[in-house]
Amino acid sequence: MSISIAREGDIARVTLDNPPVNALGQAQREGLADAVAQTNAMDGLRAVVLHCAGRSFVAGADIREFGKPPEPPHLPDVLAQIEGARVPWVAAIHGTALGGGLELALACRYRVAARGAKLGLPEVTLGLIPGAGGTVRLPRIVPATQALQMVAGGKPVAAAQAAEWGLIDHLADGDALEAAVQFAATVAKRRDPGPVLARPVQNPDPAAFDALADRLTKRARGQHSPIEAVAALRRALTLPAPEAMAAEREAFLRLRDDPQSKALAHVFFAERGAARLDRLKGVAVPAPERVGVVGGGTMGAGIASACLLAGLRVTLLEQTADAAQAAQDRVTGILQDSLSRGVIAPDRHAALVAQFTATHDPTALADAQLVIEAVFEDFDVKKAVLAQLESVTPPECVLATNTSYLDVNALAATMSDPSRLVGLHFFSPAHVMKLLEIVVPDGVSDTALATGAALAKALGKIMVFAGVCDGFIANRIMSAYRAACEHMLEAGATPWEVDAAMVDFGFPMGIYQMQDLAGLDIAWAMRKRRAAEGKRPADYVRIPDILCEAGRFGRKAGRGWYDYTTGKPVPDPEVERVIAAESARKGIARRPFTAEDIMARILSVMQAEGAAILREGIASRAADIDVVMINAFGFPRWTGGPMYLRDAS
Repeated sequence: MSISIAREGDIARVTLDNPPVNALGQAQREGLADAVAQTNAMDGLRAVVLHCAGRSFVAGADIREFGKPPEPPHLPDVLAQIEGARVPWVAAIHGTALGGGLELALACRYRVAARGAKLGLPEVTLGLIPGAGGTVRLPRIVPATQALQMVAGGKPVAAAQAAEWGLIDHLADGDALEAAVQFAATVAKRRDPGPVLARPVQNPDPAAFDALADRLTKRARGQHSPIEAVAALRRALTLPAPEAMAAEREAFLRLRDDPQSKALAHVFFAERGAARLDRLKGVAVPAPERVGVVGGGTMGAGIASACLLAGLRVTLLEQTADAAQAAQDRVTGILQDSLSRGVIAPDRHAALVAQFTATHDPTALADAQLVIEAVFEDFDVKKAVLAQLESVTPPECVLATNTSYLDVNALAATMSDPSRLVGLHFFSPAHVMKLLEIVVPDGVSDTALATGAALAKALGKIMVFAGVCDGFIANRIMSAYRAACEHMLEAGATPWEVDAAMVDFGFPMGIYQMQDLAGLDIAWAMRKRRAAEGKRPADYVRIPDILCEAGRFGRKAGRGWYDYTTGKPVPDPEVERVIAAESARKGIARRPFTAEDIMARILSVMQAEGAAILREGIASRAADIDVVMINAFGFPRWTGGPMYLRDAS
């Protein structure tokens, strides 16, 4: 039985044990309802402590029930029984209390949490809102603005922050269960705050609430659940609790049947499935603890920082002492920024700095378990670096190349032992972007491949395995739809029309603003390299090259596709003149494009290139392509991704 009850004097302990994350399935809901009935019948009881076995409190609903109508007893009814129990319940929280797990804790009279716990209502990330009273109970415990932040933002908060807001009644320095039992022994001496739903809402700053609500609504960019979450919190502040609860449940059930929720569930499972590779079943490799990074530019510094923030020891190699110092400054700057933003505490910041070394001495990598080269995107440069690494690292050290386009098989072929080399394609900034493409060369060993995957897991990355081709999955598709956009420019569209269509569809920014942000010179260098290799297509579009030749490299130059002299992207007539001149040179009659025309073309190219990637075995599953496009380029999650849209239409 997943629910057990033990009594110690005047305290009863209810234990939920449903590994691995104590998900609330039908059996657990039924067991909790029975536990309420049993403890209500116990004479002389002072309080009930609810805790969970294993590594976590309840981390949410049972994913096996996704897409199915829930069976009784329904969670709102069980929580109403806990809230109305004869004696107060105290939740002992460790690990994570997410979704229905936090709603369960909210129904208890008190909450005690371990310092390392995290609490959240992330339903919006699945296209839902809390459906068991979370939107109504939470603003009766914490200020409404913080409640809105948790419900419509979806990000969990640390226990210390939760305690500061009033969500946690006691922060445990040691074991949460032991602290909760001690807390429960004192409830008779405390002022009873009453059932949560009987408490008044906390909205001390309505103006701040409205301002945050407006920001979250704008940020939704077409996703329904954040807007519904804002509406639910507003109802919680203005309606009697029973009416707000009924409206919340109605909205939850409506969203559950929304196509966006189904698409987001697809992404949820796709991101977890992408980390599985059949050839690695049974291959157990620990994450490396000592990592080397070669190259301390923007990408190398980001990779080093990501490894440090994951608790790894990092040695960064540069060519000269001055370059090593510059790399040191970049990495410490990133760590300082994390400290300033409260991402890491001062003592942890000091520990991370102590775990980092920047040097120009290659022998410093002699004890590394994994070394990632992140030098300039040039085959001969990377070839030379890998040769050096083979000479200074032990044979068991895994070597990785961070390349966006180069042939990893060809790089491996230059090595004495090709089995050591795996591709790790990070996205910039590497310490922020969640996606990591693990590129699988033909000769890579299972150990090297598993080590790359173990590193991705240690860094908290969403990993996708990709075969070897020009651009792998992400950049190959991006190159294809970028070319399609350039052809639309020649045919009559403007960069700002393309960007506006993409933003209206749900992208955080359009392709031309994204290029300006990254720097047009980076892609220009790649195009010149490919031209030198004879890989320039017959229908090549010269417009980006003309802009680069004029020194229009994007935001950093003040001009790119847009003019940035005012600090904001402004459409530039000079760019329109360049485009019109190229159209005329090629004899192309320009015509207007609607937003629908633009997005239809972009999606069709993405899907066609994705289909080719699948046929060639570069990606194992269509869902992997969706994961890449969502996490690399901001394809709107609530659509499910380009391949999901293709298959759903």
